[in-house]
Amino acid sequence: MTKLPNPFLTAAGDELPTQYDRPPEFDGFIEERDIKVRMRDGVHLSIDVYRPNTKDKLPALLAFAIYNKDLQSPDIADALTPQPSWSAMWTGWLEAGDTRFLTSRGYIHVVGAPRGIGKSEGGGSREFDSYDLIEWIAQQPWCDGQVGMIGISGFGAEQFNVAKQQPPSLKAIFPFDPRGAYGTLGSFREEYHGGVLHLFRYLLSINLVAHQNKGQPGELPPEREALWREAMANPDFKIYPHVYNILTQKGQHLPAIFDLLIHPYDREETVEKAEADFRKINIPAYTGSGWYAYGYKTHLNGAQNWFRNIDVPKKITFGGPSHLERPFRSFHQEILRWYDHWLKGIDTGIMSEPPVKYWVTGANEWHSGEDWPLPETQWTKLYLSSWGRLRPQPFLPSSTDGRLAPDAFVQMPITQTNEVQRLRYMSEPLAQDTLIAGPIVLNLFAEIDQDDTNWIVVLSDVGPDVSVRTAREGERDIPRDLPERELTRGWLKASMRELDPKRSKPWKPWHKLTRAAKKPVVPGEVTEYAIELMATANMFKAGHRICLDITSLDVPTGVGGATNVEYIPYHICDHRTVLHKVHHDEAHPSHLLLPVIPQG
Repeated sequence: MTKLPNPFLTAAGDELPTQYDRPPEFDGFIEERDIKVRMRDGVHLSIDVYRPNTKDKLPALLAFAIYNKDLQSPDIADALTPQPSWSAMWTGWLEAGDTRFLTSRGYIHVVGAPRGIGKSEGGGSREFDSYDLIEWIAQQPWCDGQVGMIGISGFGAEQFNVAKQQPPSLKAIFPFDPRGAYGTLGSFREEYHGGVLHLFRYLLSINLVAHQNKGQPGELPPEREALWREAMANPDFKIYPHVYNILTQKGQHLPAIFDLLIHPYDREETVEKAEADFRKINIPAYTGSGWYAYGYKTHLNGAQNWFRNIDVPKKITFGGPSHLERPFRSFHQEILRWYDHWLKGIDTGIMSEPPVKYWVTGANEWHSGEDWPLPETQWTKLYLSSWGRLRPQPFLPSSTDGRLAPDAFVQMPITQTNEVQRLRYMSEPLAQDTLIAGPIVLNLFAEIDQDDTNWIVVLSDVGPDVSVRTAREGERDIPRDLPERELTRGWLKASMRELDPKRSKPWKPWHKLTRAAKKPVVPGEVTEYAIELMATANMFKAGHRICLDITSLDVPTGVGGATNVEYIPYHICDHRTVLHKVHHDEAHPSHLLLPVIPQG
């Protein structure tokens, strides 16, 4: 582990401390909008091309995704100006990159949309749209035959998707926030962590420009009709009217959300195909995400899974807790370093650096490492104990530790309350600064009085705390007004707890999440759960406490199923009142597994 020096880049973790840049070569650019490009089956895509004002042939960077290309233009960037994530006008899908930065430094910026999106024609399969467009770009008189790709989120997912197809002219990719690796352009597994559904896609889809035809709902094919009827009878869906509304329209409105609702499971064949496809990627790839992405999971999970599974020149960066500015312009100096190396043959030094960079909250500084999880990780257990304690001491055999009573909370459904009930467990104030960086697991023994629930667990940094706990008045409780900062969360639907032992690791449980693996809980029976918390990196300062909350509900931040920001989604939770009991004793050693990084 190495700290990356630059004390001034400590605001948000959205820029690496690199000094790399080249003076702009070109002033202004040539703009060609709404160009029609023919695909192999005759369908035409609509693209925009922004070229430096020169007759020289140059490499091109393609941004391609399901988001309206007209919103990616430099006109929008000029009018809106970069908006931080706390701005009311922050707009998530403005993600294709900074045209002025790229063209002024000698790259052609191409922005396009797949068939059926915006001005692109519809019909047929979009499977080879990216491939065909890349090869068309390479043959244009303004291109030197080399193509890279740019853009985050949906634009990042397209990069890995087409890299598996190996278009000859695609030489390198930079898929930041790339979506899931175990599927096509994302996956159930990585987005709906632990099988718990959330509404991120619903909230985002309200603003899409996909072609949709509505009318009177008709019959579905028999298998899908049966799935639809099952979903229509799901009482958890019925308490969310805006979700149930999509179901009633039988796929005519927000078809991707409809497909999720009638089949909220992973498929084994999807995983097997992804594992085979990893070997098809044969070009350099720079991926990453930010700690901000733990809430909707797909980007943070996807980046780690892509990095772990591909065998090419590769790098990964984990940015800070605040979303990147929109229109997207962050990390552009790093993008320039990457493509100057691979497309222009300039020795930028980027491949001589450690492959992993990560922002450490709490310390507010960049660190680097040789792999992820970090090879020097010391996997450390903190045990849940009575009186809300997290303790390093394991339970003693043949002692009173075998007779400790469980803790309990009762959660009413969202139709009856906005109050989220929880159990809270905290460590003692830490004696020294402690760095935690990597994936985290809660191994939990618990019972419920129903056949299912959603486990939602929250890791926070609490403190500093200079208090002591004694029997004296005023010293019996941990102060309630301590500063507190949430770091990450984990989710698991109790009925989806079955593990795949071949794919699981102590620090990364692999839940099957298939329809066949769903197993209702026996009410009143103590059951073991391995709940993965999304990876994070935080320096718990001396005097701070490590805090774990165990809950089963989250709620919208607005009314009518709305939220203040689409990238902080809520989850579809149980329609019943559920009693939860958390066991912590010799036979049921519930514990948190933390990735502690030794300090040099």
